[in-house]
Amino acid sequence: MGVSLPLLDSPRPTDSPKPPWLKVRAPGGPRYLRLKNLMRSSNLHSVCEEARCPNIGECWEDLTATFMILGDVCTRNCGYCAVKHGRPAWEDREEPLRVGRAVAELGLEHVVVTSVNRDDLADGGAAHFAATVRAIRREAPGCRVELLIPDFQGDAGALETVIESRPDVLNHNTETVPRLYRVARHGGRYERTLDLFRRARRMAPSLATKSGIILGLGEARDELLATMRDLRGVDVNVLTLGQYLRPSAAHLPVARYYRPEEFAELAEAGRAMGFGHVEAGPLVRSSYHAKRQIQGLVTEVVAPGGA
Repeated sequence: MGVSLPLLDSPRPTDSPKPPWLKVRAPGGPRYLRLKNLMRSSNLHSVCEEARCPNIGECWEDLTATFMILGDVCTRNCGYCAVKHGRPAWEDREEPLRVGRAVAELGLEHVVVTSVNRDDLADGGAAHFAATVRAIRREAPGCRVELLIPDFQGDAGALETVIESRPDVLNHNTETVPRLYRVARHGGRYERTLDLFRRARRMAPSLATKSGIILGLGEARDELLATMRDLRGVDVNVLTLGQYLRPSAAHLPVARYYRPEEFAELAEAGRAMGFGHVEAGPLVRSSYHAKRQIQGLVTEVVAPGGA
């Protein structure tokens, strides 16, 4: 592919302090405060808050937000994730309408809707996703809708329910390389992730698709590049790459911190593989710059291929 990555060394666990490029200013702008207040008054959740995203202030000020539906308790216990896990207690059937109204009231231009894993539900929450898309379309027709979905345990019918709601972007995070799934993604399966994208492309050939990988869990250079090639091979259009930050001592340790120039090299490698857009950087998360990532891809999908 013509791109060398000499800075990507073999990873080693590290207890060193966070490097300076991972420091961000505390959020507090007027749009951020307005959205936070609306979240509380409407009994809504955002993954921006639950997952302790470092970009929350920037994204909310940019009129981009990520709503987390189906509660804030996940049925899985992934080793990198800050969202609490356990047995969810409810499914709020009025939530889709509240999300739609919140999007309209805030004048959001791009909204990402995600959820905890709900393996306790027969369809994994797929119908709830679809209802939320329909509510946003009804209440805020000018807003672009991106869905960041779980794997629905490989249920093709659940995926079809979601796609039939006609989101603008379908996102499912790969998170890490196949070797680390057992320790990092409890309940997840690497091949299931790839199958999700294969099925999505068959069901909706023009749908923009997206996935993300977090770096620093212990992956090696060749594993990371192979995973990127696998995603391009199933026609994923947009890729995000960001640094793993350990939420607590109970989570997986950081194997290494990647430098900004390493992310730039990985972005170049991804573009050489044929991704329509690669968003790569220490603070990048799946929804970071989401509005800009898919410009030109919603109606013009990149053909599969690449090195």
